[in-house]
Amino acid sequence: MTKELVISTTSHETRVALLEGGHIAELYIERDRELGIVGNIYKGKVLRVLPGMQAAFVDIGLAKAAFLYVADVMDEMEQVERSIEGDDLPDQEETTEISSLPPIEDLLTEGQELLVQISKEPIGTKGARITSHISLPGRHLVYMPTVDHIGISRRIESEEERERLRKGIDSMRTPGTGFIVRTVSEGKSEDDLRLDMEFLVGLWENLSRGLDEINAPSLIHSDLDVTSKVLRDILTEDVKRIVVDNIEEYDKIVRFLRTFMPRLNYCIELYKGDEPIFDAYGLEVEISRSLGRKVWLKSGGSIIIEQTEALVAIDVNTGRYVGKHNFEDTILKTNLEALKEIAFQLRLRNIGGLIIIDFIDMDRAAHREKVHAALEEALKQDKNKTNILKISELGLVEMTRKRVRESIGRTLCEPCPYCEGKGYVKGKLTVIYEILRELHREMADLPAGNITLLAHPGVAGLLLDEERCGLDELEQRYGRTVSINSRPGFHIEQFEIAVG
Repeated sequence: MTKELVISTTSHETRVALLEGGHIAELYIERDRELGIVGNIYKGKVLRVLPGMQAAFVDIGLAKAAFLYVADVMDEMEQVERSIEGDDLPDQEETTEISSLPPIEDLLTEGQELLVQISKEPIGTKGARITSHISLPGRHLVYMPTVDHIGISRRIESEEERERLRKGIDSMRTPGTGFIVRTVSEGKSEDDLRLDMEFLVGLWENLSRGLDEINAPSLIHSDLDVTSKVLRDILTEDVKRIVVDNIEEYDKIVRFLRTFMPRLNYCIELYKGDEPIFDAYGLEVEISRSLGRKVWLKSGGSIIIEQTEALVAIDVNTGRYVGKHNFEDTILKTNLEALKEIAFQLRLRNIGGLIIIDFIDMDRAAHREKVHAALEEALKQDKNKTNILKISELGLVEMTRKRVRESIGRTLCEPCPYCEGKGYVKGKLTVIYEILRELHREMADLPAGNITLLAHPGVAGLLLDEERCGLDELEQRYGRTVSINSRPGFHIEQFEIAVG
């Protein structure tokens, strides 16, 4: 499948789209006002130690205190062995194995200063996730200066190649330090790996120099900008072309590739068209579609994607598709088509965390097995780690996908100020009946006098017309008059009652 990188850069925003077969597979966005912080290294100060949660809050200078689990705490006086077989970047949450962890109160105290690194962006109401296991990613290697370990990317399948890389790294590294060999290292010479290793070791020596004189909280090291990070992490031989619309960004990319990937030949083009580059490639339409709840399938079926605070729910529907043979075949075909779109949407929208997929119920066990195997196969293209459970008897699939940064939806959107993120508001009738109940209380409790009701125009109009009978009953019962005035600026659920 043909892959391309399309990069759009303005004074306020950079967007990088990875295209597969002409369609967006992954989208990376960085705004000058909201720069990404994953990979940044800080000198922080412990604010609170929580023994009950085996975690601590650490001030690193951000708006919200960062969260540090006990498994992510490295005591400088002890040797901690970690088993890392992740793809490319280390995943402390899912691949760290530490036997007999000491209580966090024995490792940290309030006011203590320590060096930490961002492993997850602040997401929703949660602060950043941090770790004291520092890692510095390069093109071929990830350097772990505080860990004595060598890990090989699980996507390098040849045992002979894995052993060659392991022996090569072990012969070159300083004892007591660690490295992860990334997928792109497969087939690379020792000279390529040595250059990457020397660069990373020198970077660590520079940033760790003079740490004692720096007060916490302080930023010690910033990771690369989004364009350089994408080039470093996902640029492989199967990416045939890079297209960028900004001359300065073009020059920066050329310099970056000459410095870090001098032996690779890439087709780099400077886009000079009058039409915005994302419009020319039809990407703006795809991005807009990625923000919708419903995604139509070619057969006429659909999937509905709902993102909540706790999980993401995906519902599969047959929709307009009625099939050509029997009902079981219709369901199987819809589910198989849907799972391909689901795998694509998870990457495109960068959906992570707990995901529940409600496939259409399948009576045959063979069909359930076929859908599960096809879902696993479809997710192999995803570089984010996924874990899938078997389809339940109810047709539900529980899965997780590693989440490091916000989804596209939460990056590009914010909760609706009108419905406050609920996705719905009270109906006009519901509001009117609330008003009538409140008028009943006011008329019974307050002294005589005219009553003025202020309400949303839609509610006021309905109350004066179709629902007038309820108001007439109250006026006759209490012998008082209610004047209704509409207020265009009111929320549909808002109303005020004034007496006098």
